[in-house]
Amino acid sequence: MTETGTGRIVKSLSGFYYVDTGTGEPVTCRGRGKLRHQQQSPLVGDWVRFTPAGTGEGTVEEILPRKNSFSRPAVANVDQLVLIVSDALPVTDPFLIDRMTALAEAQDCGCVVCINKCDLVRSERLRSIYAPAGFPTLQVSAATREGLEELKAQIADKVSVFTGNSGVGKSSLLNALKPGFSLPVGQVSQRLGRGRHTTRHVELYPLGGGALAADTPGFSSFEDGPNLPKERLAEVFREFRPYLGECRFVGCAHVKERGCAVLRAVKEGKISESRHASYCRLYEQAGARREWEQKNK
Repeated sequence: MTETGTGRIVKSLSGFYYVDTGTGEPVTCRGRGKLRHQQQSPLVGDWVRFTPAGTGEGTVEEILPRKNSFSRPAVANVDQLVLIVSDALPVTDPFLIDRMTALAEAQDCGCVVCINKCDLVRSERLRSIYAPAGFPTLQVSAATREGLEELKAQIADKVSVFTGNSGVGKSSLLNALKPGFSLPVGQVSQRLGRGRHTTRHVELYPLGGGALAADTPGFSSFEDGPNLPKERLAEVFREFRPYLGECRFVGCAHVKERGCAVLRAVKEGKISESRHASYCRLYEQAGARREWEQKNK
């Protein structure tokens, strides 16, 4: 019987899975039929057991346990999201950042806020929101290479997913981190203030220092947000946590209730008004989603 091997899927394209074993070129695999019967689909980032078939090919037999997974983009075992944002063209809406940080927290995944194009606009606005909230917050420039060494330190020995507004410079940063990538870079429309999507599939790229990074489509193509009931949403806003359980009333929504410890922290400047406004918006969306689900049962 042929011995099985183990490796990580670093690319998925047209039904083929490219499994990196750490010993050379990835093994090109198809999925075993039993995976479909078990309603399992291998994802980029999955650790798998496969049977080699010679000539660099094989068959995925088993998907090993995941620590997390995302459906859009289809990727698993992510250590952190690297949110590429900007106060230059295109300007990033903080709500989009907050939706992504909440999604990351719900998936037990870290989050780095990377403010690109700091050679054009050095955004104290965004830094003042996310650094106090406890997120590593970097000012970088793909054009001048400012901040790239700090970013390299943040992604070393980790699987990172780079995402952000279309046109904000995800592919440019990856090209700057490892010259020679030559990932396609889109142009930003001056009229619309946004860029074209240039990323067509999910792939993990080695960046040196043990770092693996995926360049993905923009925020709009990512999952909508944490799939949590509204009652648990406050748990994925990390700066809310010290105040949970200190409100006057049990079951406080932290939106406009009297005696709310979270609202008191907002008033005292311990939680940013911008982050709380995003929480309220996500809370309303989570409530609407639950009502829709109940009507369609």
